[in-house]
Amino acid sequence: MSFADLGLSDELLQAVEAAGYSEPTPIQAQAIPPVLMMKDLIGIAQTGTGKTASFVLPMIDVLAHGRRRALMPRSLILEPTRELAAQVADNFVKYGKNHDLRMALLIGGVQMGEQVKALQEGVDVLIATPGRLMDLFERGKILLTGCELLVIDEADRMLDMGFIPDIETICSKLPTNRQTLLFSATMPPVIKKLADRFLENPKYIEVARPASTNTNIAQFKVPVTARKKRETLREILRTDNVSTAIIFCNRKTTVRELAKNLKQNGFAAGEIHGDMDQSSRIAELDCFKSGEINILVASDVAARGLDVKGVSHVFNYDTPWHPDDYVHRIGRTGRGGASGRAFTLVTPDDAEAVENVEKLTGGVIPLFGEVADSAEAAPAGEKAEAAPAPRKRASRSKTSTRTAAAPAKAKPAPKAAAKPAPAPVVEETVETEAPAPKGRVPRRRAEPPVAAPALEAAGDWNGPIPDFLAVSAIS
Repeated sequence: MSFADLGLSDELLQAVEAAGYSEPTPIQAQAIPPVLMMKDLIGIAQTGTGKTASFVLPMIDVLAHGRRRALMPRSLILEPTRELAAQVADNFVKYGKNHDLRMALLIGGVQMGEQVKALQEGVDVLIATPGRLMDLFERGKILLTGCELLVIDEADRMLDMGFIPDIETICSKLPTNRQTLLFSATMPPVIKKLADRFLENPKYIEVARPASTNTNIAQFKVPVTARKKRETLREILRTDNVSTAIIFCNRKTTVRELAKNLKQNGFAAGEIHGDMDQSSRIAELDCFKSGEINILVASDVAARGLDVKGVSHVFNYDTPWHPDDYVHRIGRTGRGGASGRAFTLVTPDDAEAVENVEKLTGGVIPLFGEVADSAEAAPAGEKAEAAPAPRKRASRSKTSTRTAAAPAKAKPAPKAAAKPAPAPVVEETVETEAPAPKGRVPRRRAEPPVAAPALEAAGDWNGPIPDFLAVSAIS
């Protein structure tokens, strides 16, 4: 199937082709036709499946005909974070270059002046975070009565961030005959209730089971002690063919400290977290996308929706507190059919959190390898058992003394040396080069020697005794 089979306009197909895409992903193939038919839609898809284009592309064609008015956006896209909103805006710029559509971005952390000016001039597409949108609405700077199409993206993330009351308020201000699209990676009961309330007979699409992880991502957990986490992370970064990586931490302070430590150890690392202003966050992301830095240390503010091509690795420096965050974190790699690797550093205190992740994803995360200090921390008795070589040598020494004991008891050693084939003496000479372990005294038993013909028959000796192996006696 090609994008042309989905009913998109020629102008849009040219933009898609110019962007380097020829075949739609499963979520795009299933979502685009019903959106073009003006149907409500619920899309359940894991991150990295091309979900953004599945609503951006048909929206461009739907909005191609119509007139924009001041302060009254024709469509509204709600995103949980600034980064996601900016990424959706980039998609509209890329795919809508052949259409006369005007877009505005309403996000926190930037001045309102330019945003208000754009609204006054009229916009076809308004991309907003709930907080900034509610702020401008309460100030009377925006009217929602002309909105024909609503997209609620990353609905489960909206729930996690406490935005559901704001979304309910926003939906109540929109026309009742609008078209509504809801996308989410999971469908918890609260989101199901929201969909039942605000969507009318929606088309339901699911391209992967809820909370499943991308099969293109090789996942590993790395047992580690808390004091060895930085050292273990640096070792994997050096040895696992890392081209670009995102490292997730649970706390903003950890993000800052880890990024500083990586820089001190020679890594090209940057950071992004909630305490940074928007311009600084955008600057760090631009450095990461351009390749100026290849390691980005981030809090969960960057866990969803960031689409950076070629991320080879994701590291959970801290095991996520919420299992859903694991799915979205590792989804930064293995995107667009590419393969990726995800490592989770697991301390003893993380056991319950890892179990919850494995329960959610329905599979056990394989062990990558023990940390370097695990052997050092092992009890002495365990280390002795892990080295079986001394026991093997002791067994061989015991065998040789049983074979050589009889000639020593009979004491005709000089005559024995003169015999043509003293096979027992040969075996004794070889084995005494590997003495029994210190502290163990071999027990001699008066057993008859094994006859030389028997050794020859068994294939243990097949020639005369070399002169350098002959011995005269055992003292």
